[in-house]
Amino acid sequence: PPGPLPGPSGASSQPVPPAPSHTLGLNAQNVTPATSPMGASGVAYRSQSSEGVSSLSSSPSNSLETQSQSLSRSQSMDIDTASCEKSMSQVDVDSGIENMEVDDSDRREKRNLAEKDSSSSSDVSEEQALHLICKILRVSWKEQDRDVIFLPSLAAEFQKNPRDVYSDFRDLIGQILMEALMMSTRSRDCNPFASLTATSQPITAARSPNCHLTLVPHSSQSGSPMMPCAGSFGASSLSSLGASGGGMAGDSGSDRFTIESCKETEMLNYLIERFDCVGMEERKAPKMCSQPAVSQLLSNIRSQCISHAALVLQGTLTQPRTPLQPSLLVPYMLCRNLPYGFIQELVRMTHQEEDVFKQIFVPILQGLTLAVKECSFDSDNFKFPLMALAELCEIKFGKTHPVCNLITSLPLWCPDPLSPGTGREIQSLSFLGAFFSLSVFAEDDTKVGDKFFSGPAITMENTRVVSQSLQHYLESARGDLFKILHNILLNGETREAALSYMAALVNRNVKKAQMQTDDKLVSTDGFMLNFLWVLQQLSMKIKLETVDALYIFHPKCRLNVSTEETRLNATMEDLKSWLTELHEDSSKFSEPKFPTECFFLTLHAHHLSILPCCRAQYRARYRYRCIPNYQSDLCPVHREALLKLVRSKACADAGLLDENLLRRCLQFFSMVIQLILRMVEPAYPGVTLPLNPEIPKSFAALPEFYIEDVAEFLLFIVQYFPQVLYEPCTEDIVNFLVVFICSQNYIKNPYLIAKLVEVLFVTNPAVQPRTQRFFEMMENHPLSINQLVPALMKFYTDVEHTGATSEFYDKFTIRYHISTIFKSLWQNINHQGTFLEEFNSGKQFVRYINMLINDTTFLLDESLESLKRIHEMQEEMKNKEQWDQLPREQQQSRQSQLTQDERVSRSYLALATETVDMFHILTKQVQKPFLRPVSMETCYTPACCKNTP
Repeated sequence: PPGPLPGPSGASSQPVPPAPSHTLGLNAQNVTPATSPMGASGVAYRSQSSEGVSSLSSSPSNSLETQSQSLSRSQSMDIDTASCEKSMSQVDVDSGIENMEVDDSDRREKRNLAEKDSSSSSDVSEEQALHLICKILRVSWKEQDRDVIFLPSLAAEFQKNPRDVYSDFRDLIGQILMEALMMSTRSRDCNPFASLTATSQPITAARSPNCHLTLVPHSSQSGSPMMPCAGSFGASSLSSLGASGGGMAGDSGSDRFTIESCKETEMLNYLIERFDCVGMEERKAPKMCSQPAVSQLLSNIRSQCISHAALVLQGTLTQPRTPLQPSLLVPYMLCRNLPYGFIQELVRMTHQEEDVFKQIFVPILQGLTLAVKECSFDSDNFKFPLMALAELCEIKFGKTHPVCNLITSLPLWCPDPLSPGTGREIQSLSFLGAFFSLSVFAEDDTKVGDKFFSGPAITMENTRVVSQSLQHYLESARGDLFKILHNILLNGETREAALSYMAALVNRNVKKAQMQTDDKLVSTDGFMLNFLWVLQQLSMKIKLETVDALYIFHPKCRLNVSTEETRLNATMEDLKSWLTELHEDSSKFSEPKFPTECFFLTLHAHHLSILPCCRAQYRARYRYRCIPNYQSDLCPVHREALLKLVRSKACADAGLLDENLLRRCLQFFSMVIQLILRMVEPAYPGVTLPLNPEIPKSFAALPEFYIEDVAEFLLFIVQYFPQVLYEPCTEDIVNFLVVFICSQNYIKNPYLIAKLVEVLFVTNPAVQPRTQRFFEMMENHPLSINQLVPALMKFYTDVEHTGATSEFYDKFTIRYHISTIFKSLWQNINHQGTFLEEFNSGKQFVRYINMLINDTTFLLDESLESLKRIHEMQEEMKNKEQWDQLPREQQQSRQSQLTQDERVSRSYLALATETVDMFHILTKQVQKPFLRPVSMETCYTPACCKNTP
C-alpha cells in the first residue's frame, strides 16, 4: 500500500488570502482547527476547486451594493438532467456498511474476479488505483503524517492478511470512509480531520465583505458532543443586522450564517471535500480519468461519499436527528458552496426511500424557509434561499421532480383556513408563503425604506436610481419564484397540488378587491405582486384558442366567483336561470385544461393585486400632496410621521411603478380584451358596428370587473407611465374602447361606460400630450369615424339619469369629458362630417343642445352664487375687530364654508367654461340646425325662464 500523500493533488495546498470583495470573512469561536467550515487560523482560504467553476452572479445588474461578488469554490447546483443521469449512471448507492460483514471466501472470490476484470479492461494497476484512492480520501494505513488520516484498524488488517482486507475497490472505499468517520465519533475532543490543515475550506463563500460565517460551539450542557446546539439554525440563524445604505461611508452591517459545531459537521465537511476532490482529479487528469476502470473508481468514491453523507445527515453514526432539527446542509447551500452535483447525487440516491428522503430533505426545506424569513431587500441575502430552493426543485430524474413531490406533501403546503384572515393566514403559514413575501413596500418591510430612502442625501435622482436597483432585485427574486412554481407545475405528480394552491391564494384574498378592507385579513401587496408576476410568466405563451371562455361557469372551476358579483348585463335571477340551463347539458363543458385555468387565475390575480395597488397609489399621492411646505414648523413627532410617509411613498413607487411589470399587465389585459371581443363578435378582429342586438348570455353573465379593471388600469398608466401604451397590443385597446362606447346596450352600468369615456378623455392630447399617437389611432379608427360621435352624444343625454343618488353632480364631470373629446374630434375632418350629419338629421341633436344649455345655465348660476358668498366672507374677514368677536366655532364653520365655496366655484367655472366653449364652437361653425323651429324653442325657453324676474 502506498505511503502518505502530501495533499489532494500530490502537493501541499497553499492558502490564498481572501480578496476583500470576493471572499467571506470567517470568525472562529472556540472551534478545533480542522476541515470544518474554517481553517486552523480562522481565515478563509480560496478553494483549489474554484478552477473551472461556473459562477453565479450574486447580485442583479445595477446592484445597490457596489462591491463585486463571485463564487470562490462553489458551483451551481443547477445541472442538466440528461448529463447528470448519464454521468452518474454507474454510481453505486451502496453505503459500504454491508460489505464489512462479507465472508472471507466470498471476499476472495470477488477479489479474484475484480482483478481479472481490471487486468483485462484497463492498464491501471491495483497499486495505482490504491494510490489514487488514498490521494483523494487523504488517508494512509502505512504510516502517520500530519496531512493524512491514519487508519489503525485498516493498517492492522493489511498487516494480518492483505489479500483478505477488501473484495473490490468499492468495498475498500466504504471501509476507509467508515473508519475515518467512526474515529471522529469515538473521540470526544480529538478531531481526526484536524491534520488536514492544507485542504481547502468547504464554507469559503464568496459574498460581500461584510458577511461573516460563524461557527457556534456546542452547548456545554449537552450530554454528547455529537448533539447539535439548540437553535443553532433557527429564527436567528440568518440575521440582517442593519446593513449600510446606498454605499454611504460609515455604515456597516453583518450577515451571519450559523453552523453547528459538532461531530456531524466535521464528518460532513470531510465527505464534501472528498467528493469535490474527485472533480479536481477529473479536471487535472482528464485523459487518465476517462479510462473505464478509473472512471468507475471515481464514481464509486462519489457514491460512497454521498452514502456516508446521508448517514451523517440522518444521525446514524451519532444520534438520530429528528425532522425538527436544523439541517447541517443548509448553511452550505446558502453559501453556494457545495461541489458540483453533490445535491443532485444526494437526491438521486435517497428519493426512492421515502423515509430516508424525508429525514434528510424536510429539515433542508424548513431551514431554507427560516432563512428567507430573515431576509430583506436591504441586502442581497434574499437570493441565496431562493436560488437554493429553485435549484432543488429543478432536480429531475426521469419525469419526476423528487423535491417537488416532497414540498407538496408537507402539511403546510396549503393549510386549511383557521380564522377570518384567510389571506394573511395562507401567506404566513404556507410553505411558499415566506418566499413570496419578499417585498419593498414599507408596510411589508420597513428595512428597505429605512436604509435606502432616509437621510438628507436623498434627492429625486437618487430615489430614481435606488428604485431601479430595487426593481432589479425584485426581478431577480421573482425569477427564482417562477422557477420554483414552474417546476412544481411541470411535475405531473404535483401539478394538481400547485393549481389548488394557486387557486387558494386567489380565493382567500377576494376581500382585497373591496374599497375598504382590513389589511390584516388579506395578503400583503408585495406578496400579491410577486404572485402576479409568476402567473404572468406562466400565461405569456398561452394562445387564446386554447382558453375556454365559459370556464368561470364550469362545474369544476377552481375560482370562487360569487353569484352576487355584479354582472355586465344580467340580474341575479337571469344569471341563476341561465346557469341552471347551462349545467343541465354537461356536453357544453369540456375538461378544464391548464391554459384555461392559468389564464383565469392570472385574470383574477390582476384584480386582487395590481388594481388595489393602483388605488392605494392614488390615495398615497393625495396624502403626499397634502404635506405642508413649512416642515420646519412641525414638532418632532409630526416630522417623523412625515418622513415615514415620504419613505412609504418612495417604497411604493419602487414596487409599483415598474415599467416592465406594467407592460406585462397591459399585454395580459390585451389578451383579456381579445377574449371578450371574441365573445361578442366571433369574427374578431373583423368587427362591424352596430353589434348584434341580441346580447350573448355568456358575455352578459361575465363579472363587471373584467372590463372595469381594464379601464382602471388604462387610467393609471396614462397618468404615470403613458409610454407603456405604445405596444403592439394598442390596436386591441382601441378596438375595445370604440366597440363598447358605441355599444352601450351591452353594458348595464352607465358608470362603467363613463370610465371608458374617461379613458378617451385622459388620452386626449389636450390633457396628456404624450398619448397623442394613441388618440390619433382612436379618432382615425374606421369604426369610430361613423359611430363614435353619435354614441357620445347619446351618452351625453342618457347620463342625466344614472340611478345613483349622486347622479345630478356626476353628470357634469362626465359631460365635461365628452365636451373635451368633442372639441378634439371636431378638428378631424372625417369627424366633422359625422357632426354635421348628426346636427341635420340626428335623433340626439335636439336633446343634446337642450342639455348643453341647461348645464351652462346651472353652472354659471352656481358659480356666481359661490363667488358672491366668497366675496362676502372675505369682506367679513377683513374686518379684524368684528371677526375676532365671533365665537371660535362660528369662525371655523365660516372658514369651512369658504373653503367649500372656493372648491365648488373653481370646479363649476371649469365645467361651465368647457360647456360654453362647446356651445360657441357649434354655433360658430354650423348655424342652420339652430334655426330650425324645434331648436329655437329649445334654446329660447330655458334662457327666458332664467331671465324672468
